[in-house]
Amino acid sequence: MTRVLFLCTGNSCRSQMAEGWARHMCGDAFEVYSAGTAPHGVDPRAVKVMAEAGVDISGQTSNHVDQYLNVPFDLVVTLCDSARESCPVFPGEGKKVHHSFDDPPFLASDAKNEEETLALYRRVRDEIRDYVARITDLL
Repeated sequence: MTRVLFLCTGNSCRSQMAEGWARHMCGDAFEVYSAGTAPHGVDPRAVKVMAEAGVDISGQTSNHVDQYLNVPFDLVVTLCDSARESCPVFPGEGKKVHHSFDDPPFLASDAKNEEETLALYRRVRDEIRDYVARITDLL
């Protein structure tokens, strides 16, 4: 089975969305994980916008990348520049790729209201969905 890790700094939003999309779209074809270099819990707004798209990530947890250092991943995808810079070395011959996505909580810091905030989350959610849909091209 193909093992994929989505890695971000906080493992609260982007990597959680990517994990959810991969589980939703790829089913049993992949063993999917997400982690952070400094995890700080799953973002409730990420849970909300993913649920709007029919993907339940409410049971996912925010994990530290160190938990997975002995897992032989086939693919490690960093989703933010900070995670790429501090990504540890994983065992095996897995491929490492990077695609930086905007950070919804950071973008939302200037939002005027909750609807504007959620619109930013939805944009990033959809960008991540489109990226994850092409995951087999990365292998």
